[in-house]
Amino acid sequence: MWIDILRIVARRWWLLLLPPAVVLVWTVITYRTPQTAYQVTLRFAAGLPPEQTPGVYNYDRQYAWLASEYLANGLSDVVHTSLFAQNVLKRWNAPGASISPEQLEAAMTADQTQSILEVYLTWPNAAQAAQLGQAINDELTQNGTSYWPQLSKAKGGPVVALDKPTPTGVAVSLRNRFDIPIRIIVAFMAGLALVFVVHALDPYLRDRKELERMGCRVVGQIPHRV
Repeated sequence: MWIDILRIVARRWWLLLLPPAVVLVWTVITYRTPQTAYQVTLRFAAGLPPEQTPGVYNYDRQYAWLASEYLANGLSDVVHTSLFAQNVLKRWNAPGASISPEQLEAAMTADQTQSILEVYLTWPNAAQAAQLGQAINDELTQNGTSYWPQLSKAKGGPVVALDKPTPTGVAVSLRNRFDIPIRIIVAFMAGLALVFVVHALDPYLRDRKELERMGCRVVGQIPHRV
């Protein structure tokens, strides 16, 4: 059986190599070296001082802690807005830089764990990443109350920066590492499938074994081969 399969593949080996060759040529033409990226991770403690109302029990500040979680969650949504990106770029104001708010917005992600707001900035330039991280710090700590009408009269900033904007290199993604080998493997599988499809559609008999499988008795073969 395996010998027959090898014969089929050897007979149409060029079909096996055609898809990998096409994929390889296309990959060489379109290949771009993965861009170096840096990430800045910033954490902020979110919250406001509890209201001091004489004669009113504050439930051991339970509502203050609950409100801080709501605030952290709300600010994580604010980070994904174009208004926040615009304000950060105004603070950065680097000479000669042309970065749109959409670019910065796409480079930022945010998450929230209880009262902790986490902001992640991924940027191709380490120095700019540190400067933008500082601008994000300043915007949230100095101007965080402006994004919520109910905080317009709040005393003190709604967040406290817990980290310095320190960029760290981002490792090459698994997709960039294995993209080309996976493409070649899939192309070989497609080429192998193409070989068997063409063999199944071939109307010609190539050797005596194909006749014997059809139940025909072979008396002789010209030219004579065993």
